[in-house]
Amino acid sequence: MLELVGKKIGMTHIYKESGNIVPLTLVELFDNTVMEVSQNTENEYKNILVAFQKLENAKKISKPVAGIFNKKSIALHKIIHGCKVSKNSQIKVGDNIDFSSLIKQGDKINISAITTGKGFAGVMKRWNFRGLEASHGVSISHRSHGSTGQRQDPGKTFRGKKMAGHMGVDKITTRNLEVCIIDKEKSLIAIKGAIPGKSGSQVVVKIKY
Repeated sequence: MLELVGKKIGMTHIYKESGNIVPLTLVELFDNTVMEVSQNTENEYKNILVAFQKLENAKKISKPVAGIFNKKSIALHKIIHGCKVSKNSQIKVGDNIDFSSLIKQGDKINISAITTGKGFAGVMKRWNFRGLEASHGVSISHRSHGSTGQRQDPGKTFRGKKMAGHMGVDKITTRNLEVCIIDKEKSLIAIKGAIPGKSGSQVVVKIKY
């Protein structure tokens, strides 16, 4: 899949002719340049490196990274992202990938992003536990998770036990999201429904290519 990096702008909605509300998430796709194309040894796919979000100030990236761009005679970019594409792809070094030629209204895409951090959370919020009884001898532990293990045998808590802990900041991929609106001039796409992450966060749009 071809992967394009963008920024989550926020959410809005539109009204259908029937009067129903359709929730939308706006994603801005950064301008890009293909840095490198390499053929896999088994010839099943190509690995490509794509640079996103042009920079005018060279101080915003490290000198070694800036040297890579200068060596390839490519304008400075903030983000470098790699992905795999079909071996029959015609993408070449220096090309600019035009998302409007790859995404059409009504297409289904996948989006990966880092979820919003929620800090330290209990099991009821983090794992949807129902909690303990509200009465009948339960004291000051109504929202606790109960026991964590068994008896003396095996006498331990197994790895992966659902417990309280840090919630959020996980990489999540939401699949089969419908593209409702495409604005080529503003490099925006409107996606039906919600996507992971908070407004202003970086997202990766995955397109079948």
